[in-house]
Amino acid sequence: MRRATIKDVAERANVSLKTVSRVINNEPSVAQATRARVTQAIAELDYEPDPSARNLRNGLSFVIGLVYDNPNPHHIIAMQKGVLAACRETGFGLQIQPVDSTSPLLADELAEFVQRSRLAGLVLTAPMSERKELVDALAERGIALVRIIAATEDPDDGLPCVYVDDRGAAYEITEHLIQLGHRRIGFLWGGPQHRSSSERYAGYEKALKDYGITVDQHLVVPGDYTFDEGFRGARRLLALQEPPTAIFGSNDEIAAGVLAAAKSASVDVPYELSIAGFEDSPFSRQSWPPLTTAKQATADIARQATRLLIAGLRQYAYVDSPTPPRNQGFLPQLVVRGSTAPLRPR
Repeated sequence: MRRATIKDVAERANVSLKTVSRVINNEPSVAQATRARVTQAIAELDYEPDPSARNLRNGLSFVIGLVYDNPNPHHIIAMQKGVLAACRETGFGLQIQPVDSTSPLLADELAEFVQRSRLAGLVLTAPMSERKELVDALAERGIALVRIIAATEDPDDGLPCVYVDDRGAAYEITEHLIQLGHRRIGFLWGGPQHRSSSERYAGYEKALKDYGITVDQHLVVPGDYTFDEGFRGARRLLALQEPPTAIFGSNDEIAAGVLAAAKSASVDVPYELSIAGFEDSPFSRQSWPPLTTAKQATADIARQATRLLIAGLRQYAYVDSPTPPRNQGFLPQLVVRGSTAPLRPR
């Protein structure tokens, strides 16, 4: 039997093709009764839109791309989950593309990816989303995009984005450790190419200064967003003549590495050393003790970014489309678990 088409659905529901398209795209401008009739026709005909065959006006496809370069697999999986959720809601397809964010030819590579895969637009994750020259080069090529960036406020630069207040969340984590009585608090950086690393350090530094604590650079260790970097950084800090009583890792993988280093050195967590991470990944919940962290709704962030991109595409393609949502900010929330405790004398 031949597959049902959008024309079959329109005839069964006694509506126009455009109305069926609006229902499929989950646009709010369709009356509830009409939406129910179209939905019923879709179910009865077992109709499934084909993203590769559908086009927006002006030749834009119903497929978008997710571009990433991040060593944290849990972060990427959560991103993919959020983008896919938005795609399913709106009838879009998805192409996922890992890239080398340091490539000097990245703008050309992404433009080729968009053209080859006939993409409507891109969801850019960090660190690509935070490279202004790359974003400008893609925009100049007419490529629709949305950025996921670390920022305390909306950059309001005319390009759509979802921004995450890493600095504010890092301040809360550091403040939590200070209020437990800790004064020597180590900080392990994530990858320096990620703005989230510098934003989290800025929150850590500001909290210390606000509480009158001098920032000791011996307690600050460069690194990357990996377990191994957390382990090495913690071993370095614990070997100091006056080691820290608490360590803040820039993400949960780093913090899990700190926990492993503490156990290998027979340091009691949390009574001799408090440990905090960031993101609320499975590392934070599966460790023992479970890690204090900042809950970052990565999937929700990616979902909102994708919806923002798709809303912009619809506004471009349809004169009567709803106004796209504004840029949205997220503040990760402090989650206190068993890896932090009040300072006890050694």
